[in-house]
Amino acid sequence: MKVAYVDTSCLVAIAFGERGAAALARRLDSFDELISANLLEAELRSAFVREGVEPDATLLSAVSWVVPDRPLSAEITRVLASGYVRGADCWHLATALYLGEDPGTIAFLTLDARQLEVARELGFET
Repeated sequence: MKVAYVDTSCLVAIAFGERGAAALARRLDSFDELISANLLEAELRSAFVREGVEPDATLLSAVSWVVPDRPLSAEITRVLASGYVRGADCWHLATALYLGEDPGTIAFLTLDARQLEVARELGFET
């Protein structure tokens, strides 16, 4: 089963038809399951409001939500030991780490260059 953690940047690119959005949408379709922290919903809806566009609820329908049942202190520490990222990016990476011991079994999809660099450092497929 091919699983990918999807960062908000990917869905924003698709929602607003940014360069490479069609190829990105095809890549997302190649996975059996897309997962993300529910922070993605807040970030995506905020982008729609910022741009004055009605939200496209279908973008969220393919995402399975990961809601940690404990603090992610260990995962956050591990992320930041691999390199500095902003808070929301750190949360997405930490949530992806929460899913299992081996990040190599999950793809981490993002369009943010720094977040991608840290994801690779952590061992995620990118």
